[in-house]
Amino acid sequence: MRKVKDGPAGEALAPDPASRKAKTRRMWRRLRENHPFLIMVLPAVLVVFLFNYLPIYGVLIAFQDFVPGDQIVGPYTHWIGFGNFKRFFTDVQFWPLMKNTFLLCIYGFIIGFPLPIIIALMLNAMKGKKAGKVLQTIFNGPHFISLVVLVGMLSLFFGTDGLVNNIIVALGGKPYSFLLESKAFRPLYILSSNWQDFGWSAIIYIAALSNVDPGQHEAAILDGASRFQRVLHVDLPAIMPMISVMLIMSIGGLMGVGYEKVLLMQNSGNNDVSQIIATYVYKLGLSNRDPQQGYAAAIGLFNSIINVVLLIIANTTSKKFSENSLW
Repeated sequence: MRKVKDGPAGEALAPDPASRKAKTRRMWRRLRENHPFLIMVLPAVLVVFLFNYLPIYGVLIAFQDFVPGDQIVGPYTHWIGFGNFKRFFTDVQFWPLMKNTFLLCIYGFIIGFPLPIIIALMLNAMKGKKAGKVLQTIFNGPHFISLVVLVGMLSLFFGTDGLVNNIIVALGGKPYSFLLESKAFRPLYILSSNWQDFGWSAIIYIAALSNVDPGQHEAAILDGASRFQRVLHVDLPAIMPMISVMLIMSIGGLMGVGYEKVLLMQNSGNNDVSQIIATYVYKLGLSNRDPQQGYAAAIGLFNSIINVVLLIIANTTSKKFSENSLW
């Protein structure tokens, strides 16, 4: 709210019309100067609005006894409030789903978050820049493999008649059904996901390391610092703001594991550990003979709320202990 200045006799003075007109002219002048950039960003804004904000309207079915074909808002809409949420909280699947989702995400986070940082620091510290570029290209390659092909590769390597079992049998051991065993599901999922994405995720840290002042390395060399000490005291502090931001975003999406790869790897042998919130929502809302889309939407909304709460906690904590935060 604009503060109003007091006059000599204590009377309130209205804002100066001339100053308001000057601010309006400056605003329009900035718009005219930057209109090419605004036009360039307009398609991206429209895409985000159409595919990220407009569908939020459909969240209303989480509070309804929704049947496919019903109007989301209409005279015959059956509102049930938080009935779908109460049903999920009392469902026998609630705790197993929460446990499976959390463990899959937290193990993946523990391994997957520091790995790109380590790779970026190693590539940046290499003496041979050409070799570093070749390795970076090799590390980025798996990112472009589709999930279907990746799961097919897992089957070829770790299937009952796969390469690994053939080697085990050749060495005198017994074959192990990696894809059918519950104990093997999480390691296979997490390690294959990190193998596919660690090189691509390292790009942002490599870009941040390219902005490090070479003079700092030269000063460290004159002081007798080893290569490892320079990485520890020059490179790592330089990318620490980027690490903080990426850490906040990773924690904010901690429970946001997708259903596609899990569904491709899921079978009757590992279903007890591979059934997560995302696959449960998919099966209830789309692949079930009797679709329960309102119930599925409520479960998905609950999972999204958890992510938002984690994001707020991570951002608040980072802001309290450092100067880096998303807002």
